[in-house]
Amino acid sequence: MSSLDDLRRHTRVVADTAEYLRLPELGAQEATTNPSLVLRAVRQPEYAALLREAPSRDLDEAMDRLLVRFGCEILQRVPGRVSTEIDARLSHDAAASAARARRVIAMYEAAGVPRTRVLIKLASTWDGIEAARRLRDDGIACNMTLMFSFMQARACAAAGVQLVSPFVGRITDWARQQAGSAWDPRAHVGDADPGVHALLRIWRFYKARGVATEVMGASFRETSQIAALCGCDLLTISPALLGELAASPQPLPRRLDPAQAGAAEDHAELAVGRAEFASALAADAMSRSKLDEGIAAFVADTEALLELLRA
Repeated sequence: MSSLDDLRRHTRVVADTAEYLRLPELGAQEATTNPSLVLRAVRQPEYAALLREAPSRDLDEAMDRLLVRFGCEILQRVPGRVSTEIDARLSHDAAASAARARRVIAMYEAAGVPRTRVLIKLASTWDGIEAARRLRDDGIACNMTLMFSFMQARACAAAGVQLVSPFVGRITDWARQQAGSAWDPRAHVGDADPGVHALLRIWRFYKARGVATEVMGASFRETSQIAALCGCDLLTISPALLGELAASPQPLPRRLDPAQAGAAEDHAELAVGRAEFASALAADAMSRSKLDEGIAAFVADTEALLELLRA
């Protein structure tokens, strides 16, 4: 038994990659993609041909076709779902995000893929969460990405979204950067890891409140973070870390069990208004900074993809 085998017993393992040719060796049940991962893939010879298979005079439509093409290839190699991201430039426009999501779903359905196998990825902005609420009413499930705060998680639960992705590694990156030379890695493992702690707060709140929204840890930096969250609903993991887990004989015991989640440490109501959401984000330098930074990075890679399609 490898660490990865142990993890699979308690958690749904998701590959964080668009490189679908690698999926058989990774043994993941699902996969997540984003503009950065797709851009990395199409710059490799074995995936570059997909750029020519998404022709359209409308570059935005061509990009959506490219993302769906990757998604279809992924779904031939995993039994579960694929997460496909909506144009990050629309992160603060609920109506436009919902419209693009509906177009993406229509493309999948035209290719014979039922919407039950697709998660639409949206940034966890107020407008992204509102778009997810509207899409939920259409039977379209969403994966709320770029999640860094408990307030974002509360708003997602209130909107009844399918899945949230707290960014464990990036939360810890922030804490490490703020601490500078005073950072002691040995003092920040397990529940004491800032990113792990942030996810646990969300997971316990959801389980204690009976919230059906799935929790999927994301953006891991090391396998110790994954080990600390064994038992979480899902974990999306890079191919490199999946390889480390597959090569390790270290047992990975279950750490999270919904039956033993206990009472939530937070007693806030699920319902949250736009003003409260904005105020909480404005007061949280880490969440605000990381959310803006993440959107900007996805926008830059989206524009790079559009340039490749134009060429």
